[in-house]
Order: sequence, then C-alpha cells, then structure tokens
Amino acid sequence: MTDPQPPDQAPQAFPSPAETPPQQPATYRAAPGDAATRTRDRIARRKVDKFTERREQLAAAALATLAEQGYANTSLRDIAQHSDFSHGVLHYYFADKFELIIHCVSKYKAECVTRYDELVASATSADELRYGIGAAMASTLRDDATMQRLWYDLRNQSLFEERFRATVREIDQSLEEMIWRIVSRYAELSESPLAVSPAMAYALMDGLFRQALLAQLSGDAAAGDMLDKHITQLLPGLLG
Repeated sequence: MTDPQPPDQAPQAFPSPAETPPQQPATYRAAPGDAATRTRDRIARRKVDKFTERREQLAAAALATLAEQGYANTSLRDIAQHSDFSHGVLHYYFADKFELIIHCVSKYKAECVTRYDELVASATSADELRYGIGAAMASTLRDDATMQRLWYDLRNQSLFEERFRATVREIDQSLEEMIWRIVSRYAELSESPLAVSPAMAYALMDGLFRQALLAQLSGDAAAGDMLDKHITQLLPGLLG
C-alpha cells in the first residue's frame, strides 16, 4: 500500500510593497553617559562664569585703591582693608598684586580707547571735531585724573618690571590707534594730508595730556582749559 500523498500546499504569498507595513524611523537614544557629560559641561561653564564674574567684582573694588595709592604703595592687604573682600579671597582670585593691577588697568583702558569714537564718527566738519576733541580730553582729565595717573604709573613701572612690558606695549598700541582715528578723520574733514606718522601723533597728544595731568594733580584749576587749548592748536599743525 502506498502512503497517501499530502495535499497540495498553496504557494506562500508575500505581501506586495503596498501591503508592507512602513518601518518606523530609527530614533537616536542618547547613551546614558551623554546626559551626564552635558550636565558636567554646564556645571563647569557655570563655574567658569562665576569665577570670571567674581574677578570682575574684585577688580572694580581694587581699582579705586590702586588709583589713589599707586602700585608701589598698595598691597593686596591694603586693597582688602578698603573693600568688602578679605585678603584670602583676593589671593584666591589673583595670584599677586601684579596680576591684579594688570587686570584692572587693561579693563579700564579697554573702555577708554573707544570713548572718543562717537565724537569722531558724528563730526561733520574739521572745526567741530577739533574743538570737540579738545573739550572731551579736558573732561577726561578732570573726571579721571587718578585713573589716568595709575596708567602712567604702570607705564613707568614697565621700565623696571619686565612682567609689565607686554601689557603696556599692547595698551600703548591701542591708544596710538585711538589717536590715529582722531587725526585721520580730522585730515579727511580738512581735505588735507597728514604730515605725521601714527607714532608721532600719539607721542605729541600723549605728551600734552601727561603734562596737563601733572598740573591737574598739583591743583592747577586751569589744567583742563590748558589741555583743551593745546589740543585744538595741535591738530592743524599735524596736516601737511
């Protein structure tokens, strides 16, 4: 007897492309360590921001004491006594007095080098700029005499302290560029060429300012007016 034959099996049907269920797009799931890394990064950035903010607060508090007493006569302990911060806190954020004064003066001068830019940009005639700059520099002399004295103190110290020289040269360069923006615009408004180099223009105006500063600190009430007059007389002489 022969075994019964199995019934014919229907061929297996495969779904058509239209019937194939769509595949869900792969979703990226962050590894467990990724979230922790981002959290650590945020915390680290906040710590850096907080440290920088604290240094700025300390520098602002120290600036007045440094400007009043000068570099040689001021210690971190002196600054602590004239502020709300302890000597230990100052030492935590600044290694020594050198680092602190460099930070303070650099921050102050970074603001100073743009103080005349609006006046330069808005002047519509050579005389407007000439008289405006004279008055503005006289105002700087009267309002910021002690701060300007601190800058000249640092510049003098750089003749003896090598650590100051790179910073002083950098600030000096930015001030030279500030003066050159003034005299270049004056020449443009005068429709005349300049007869001096940037270094010469800076040396002349800086010399007048330093001379007037000494007079101002000596109690000469006319120091500001003298500087105003000298600056307005100097500018035409810089033209060819």
